[in-house]
Amino acid sequence: MERKVIAYKNYFLDFYKAQNDTVQRKIEWTLKLIETTYKVPEKYFKHITGSNGIYEIRVEVGSNIYRIFSFFDKMNLVVLGNGFQKKTQKTPKNEIEKAIKIKEEYEQGKGNYNFR
Repeated sequence: MERKVIAYKNYFLDFYKAQNDTVQRKIEWTLKLIETTYKVPEKYFKHITGSNGIYEIRVEVGSNIYRIFSFFDKMNLVVLGNGFQKKTQKTPKNEIEKAIKIKEEYEQGKGNYNFR
């Protein structure tokens, strides 16, 4: 295993539970790829420029696109934050801002997380 993936509070879990089985399976597949692959292709895991350490996990199911924001704690711990279904070409600024706030909240109160 290259990395460990955890969900912080219920931000990711609420998003995940709201998806259908097909989307959930693809999210699980993508998270497993991130856990086990040394160099994850940018198609699935990409740093958001100018975001101070926020990464975008990319999930595609048919013509639907989903994004899950995450960040690193230590070198190999990926912390999942908010997720959303992407409906426009550009990632909504409010979703990035929410991810930054979640990261700040996590860093202030480390240890309050859920394993997925």
